[in-house]
Amino acid sequence: MSSENDTPEGPGGGEPEQLAFIRESVRRAKAPKAKPRTWRGAALAKELPVARVLVDKGVLHLDRYFEYAVPEELDAVAQPGVRVRVRFGAGSKNVRDGRREGGGLIDGFLVERVAEAEYQGPLAALAQVLSPEPVLDAALLGLTRAVADRYAGSLADVLQLAVPPRHAKAEAREFPPPPAPPAAPEPGSWQRYERGADLLASLAAGGAPRAVWTALPGPEWAAEIARAVQATLASGRGALVVVPTVRLAARVDAALRETLGEGQHALLTADAGQQRRYQEWLAVRRGAVRAVVGTRAAMFAPVRDLGLVVVWDDGDGHHSDERAPFPHVREVLELRATRDKCAFLLGGWSCTVEAAQLVRSGWAAAVAAPREAVRRTAPLVRTVGDLDVARDEAARAARLPSIAWDVARAALRDGPVLVQVPRRGYVPRLACQRCREPARCRHCAGPLEAREATGVLACGWCGREEANWHCGECGGSRLRAQVVGARRTAEELGRAFSTVPVRTSGREQVLDTVSGAPALVVSTPGAEPVAEGGYAAALLLDGWAMLGRPDLRAGEDALRRWIAASALVRPQEAGGTVVIMAEPTLRPVQALVRWDPAGHAVRELADRAELGFPPVSRMASVSGAPDALADFLGAVELPADAEVLGPVPLPDSGPGASRRPGAPPAGEQGERVLVRVPPGSGAVLARALKQAQAARMARGGVEPVRVRVDPLDIG
Repeated sequence: MSSENDTPEGPGGGEPEQLAFIRESVRRAKAPKAKPRTWRGAALAKELPVARVLVDKGVLHLDRYFEYAVPEELDAVAQPGVRVRVRFGAGSKNVRDGRREGGGLIDGFLVERVAEAEYQGPLAALAQVLSPEPVLDAALLGLTRAVADRYAGSLADVLQLAVPPRHAKAEAREFPPPPAPPAAPEPGSWQRYERGADLLASLAAGGAPRAVWTALPGPEWAAEIARAVQATLASGRGALVVVPTVRLAARVDAALRETLGEGQHALLTADAGQQRRYQEWLAVRRGAVRAVVGTRAAMFAPVRDLGLVVVWDDGDGHHSDERAPFPHVREVLELRATRDKCAFLLGGWSCTVEAAQLVRSGWAAAVAAPREAVRRTAPLVRTVGDLDVARDEAARAARLPSIAWDVARAALRDGPVLVQVPRRGYVPRLACQRCREPARCRHCAGPLEAREATGVLACGWCGREEANWHCGECGGSRLRAQVVGARRTAEELGRAFSTVPVRTSGREQVLDTVSGAPALVVSTPGAEPVAEGGYAAALLLDGWAMLGRPDLRAGEDALRRWIAASALVRPQEAGGTVVIMAEPTLRPVQALVRWDPAGHAVRELADRAELGFPPVSRMASVSGAPDALADFLGAVELPADAEVLGPVPLPDSGPGASRRPGAPPAGEQGERVLVRVPPGSGAVLARALKQAQAARMARGGVEPVRVRVDPLDIG
């Protein structure tokens, strides 16, 4: 019997050569072959053939590792920590040649390789190793898992914050070896603080001190952070600095370059672009640099041999991420200091209640300047209360009382004057001129606004116009701007001081610096530019509006913003003066006059302890539609010592308005409850909330409920 191999080729001898070639190609195609992304029939790795993968799905009921087979061809590159692509969602019946197939492609991280799978059925194979770069080591995995558990979130969501997106060109770059450790610095301006020189000496000797640092006013804070970083690097360890904004990161970046030189540290900010940010992050991970300064996401930076973590101005809202699970920089760096046994430095011109709690508990020590040094460096603070305004003809006719006009005129002879207004916009809210009751819509009780184009009164929620408004409290018919924004204030001051330029810094344009020449600088809180040589004076307008916010942190936050602006003013001995329009007897105003933010925080902490509010207790916010919220509360197994406060209705944000954290979308009704537990039960509460949320998500088709542990805004 003849075979195909015996068939002669050519004329008269059998099939043509072309046909034989086609038949051979078909025969080879029928042989088992590893198809791209399925690896059907391919051999598995001989050692550790099973990979445990964290898939990039931030849903709580999938917050676990999934097992995949490792093809032999991927054995060398499929190492723990690399990014991989896998097929997810395949049914258990879709199995061919011992491999599960089907499902959609999804990215993930290879966490570990093991010899045997816990799952007894057939496994799908790793579809692809996206990059051989191990971006997730054991230390970062442990930290992100701890953060996810603390905030009742998923590990995948935290890793999205911790590991920047991949960029191939950045991975291809070669990085130089790390520079030699610098020499230990002299104490310098740290000598102004009690325990300041000891703090630097401990860092240089390899110690791990924990400190809450109340910085003196002035621009020296960035250089003082740079000295602390230098002392840590001198001990052969790494350092991490996290600040709230890109502008502040640039100042610390400049201070580090001046102190350490070029190429000694990395700058991690969101505005750097994907390639630049990933390149800087890789330089840190590979050990090319051991010092990092950056904004919020830098709190997860993989610094080698971490010896110091620094957070500046922990009361700034930018330190709290607005993406689930909403981690806060201060809490994450506390976790890192505990896990890595490294030094912790929390600094700022002001002091939060949480910082005071760290000192009171003994976890950290206070580092502050003596009162004599505070008096030398702080400006003079003068107050203007309601009684002063009532007796002042100028204040009734214009925005500023006579004291503010006089201070501004005198200061403009020597330098710029800062004017802080509490809100952005032109005239965002109106109130009765007689009793200051907010002007509200008769139909929906929304706030009335004066439209910029026409000046017609209209509701900021429902948009209805109001032609004949009268105050429901006193019957008055005249309105005043409840809070006048930066642009309107600049126009008024420009007319009053026509010989000096007026500059604004706010949402449309944020100035970083201004010259030392006479000028009026009108700014919203947080956007104040630094003046060369310091401001000659500062006017803090409408302080009552900042104190009147319906928020537990209103007083603390107002004081922090006032001190941040006043710290840019020259010392009192150089003529620096601050005028604040707020009731002088109020606690935050008195703290500003005395320049005693730490004392204010201690008294606030005592009040919180008496009322059982954070940080003395742990608290979680749960919000959603009334039926969904009731369903969630009926299913969750709260700790025995948990106390449920509410539910209370959440205000409708209105079309186009900014939503408060946890508030429902515009036009939807929602409710919120607060769950409070003692500090020792915080982990149990987070675990219970996470389990209940995961069970609801697994059911599918249910209305969402928003869970936030340790919310900033609790009303």
